[in-house]
Amino acid sequence: MARADGVAIVSERYWAFARTDGTLSTGDMPSIAPWIRRIPLVRGVARLGLSLAPMLRPRGIASGRERIVLAIVLLSPWLLLAVPNAYRGWSGAAMTIGFLVWLLRGPTLRLHGGEHRAIAAAELRSLVSTWNGETTPSRISPRCGTNFVALLLPITLVAQHMWPLPPTLATPALVPLASLALATELWRFIQDRRNPFAKAALAPGLALQRLTTREPELEQTRTALRALAAVLDRELA
Repeated sequence: MARADGVAIVSERYWAFARTDGTLSTGDMPSIAPWIRRIPLVRGVARLGLSLAPMLRPRGIASGRERIVLAIVLLSPWLLLAVPNAYRGWSGAAMTIGFLVWLLRGPTLRLHGGEHRAIAAAELRSLVSTWNGETTPSRISPRCGTNFVALLLPITLVAQHMWPLPPTLATPALVPLASLALATELWRFIQDRRNPFAKAALAPGLALQRLTTREPELEQTRTALRALAAVLDRELA
């Protein structure tokens, strides 16, 4: 998770946030009950919800103002119910654009590239050489959230047009929730690199990362590496 002031690296058990000013914060991730992990559709949404814990917790990586912005985004399907139908589409688009501008402000795109480079360095066992700038693993990642969004958008569009239940006040929230559940199951399926469909399914997201990442400077990669090292240190302890 790249932000304007640093990079967060998250494992199933721990998170660490390295800031560009050199400071570091760490914490524990909430766990998912074993029985939830066995329920298709539910498990993916639960994991996505827990992944926001470092951002939403009072002592996490986000300020109080940022947590308010995130809360508005999460509640936006319900908030849009107060907007007349004729303006709802435009209002949703404006909220989405505003959130993206806020999310990708400042050096976020370069730190996003540094985040991917740090994770690739761990997988390639080249952490030291990457820290020294001797190797530069790819800034494009097959597990980036951009790839997930590229899967989610068409699923959501289809769900909006093929929703089988009569419209109710809950429909604006149920459609995105159902889309998220389906997208997470598809995400699990294509993350198996032996899957012959994985390359084609990931292609749109990988291409989109040319826009959502930028080539990081060495110090920005080192920021991500500090967060990664903090998580690995706790995982391997």
